[in-house]
Amino acid sequence: MKAITMRIQKFSRPGVILMATVVAIITSMVVANATQTITTPNAAFISYSLAPGANSTVITPATNRSVLIMGCCTTVTGVGHVSLAHFPSTGMIWAGLESYHGSPSTITSGLSGTAGTHIVYIDGDHGVDIQVAGADTIRVHNGAAATLAGNVTLIW
Repeated sequence: MKAITMRIQKFSRPGVILMATVVAIITSMVVANATQTITTPNAAFISYSLAPGANSTVITPATNRSVLIMGCCTTVTGVGHVSLAHFPSTGMIWAGLESYHGSPSTITSGLSGTAGTHIVYIDGDHGVDIQVAGADTIRVHNGAAATLAGNVTLIW
């Protein structure tokens, strides 16, 4: 009986080492597959102060990817945002929410490369909006009767 116990003990030590090795390999594989890559988003921040009827300089959104565009007016409070995709030499497609204007915010959406096309209002009186400036650019336009200021943020 003692000989059998000795044989099992001698055999079990390499078996335990082998089993520990297998567990370590499987654990490493699981940890490697569970790793998540997080990238820092790109962002652009543009301030504006526009006289009545004026346009900002043109803004070129990133191409062939979704861009979150958020704008606000700090003079006549308001905020609006859209998710927009810019397709080079073709235009923009977008969907989002207009700034509050006396009733619940409304949905805005469209597809255009034509200058002057409304994208989203970013002030409470619906005088300041982000517009298409051309097939590859957008701009902030002040259609109000007073000088208004605020900012626009693009995240992609």
